[in-house]
Amino acid sequence: MSIVKVIEVIAEGKTIEEAIHSAVHEASHTVKEIKQIDIDHIHAKVENGQITKYRVDARISFIVRH
Repeated sequence: MSIVKVIEVIAEGKTIEEAIHSAVHEASHTVKEIKQIDIDHIHAKVENGQITKYRVDARISFIVRH
């Protein structure tokens, strides 16, 4: 039987896809066996009427090894 742990992260990027990739990439430096990412919220920062960056609130699931 496997144990799965979930962490919550916030990441940003110039696009939504870049923000999601950033979340997984940064988490993978310290977390191994990432299996899934769930996006809870997407936020956009606006300056002068233009979106300048996106931020995602995400939950990353990974397998815990004994």
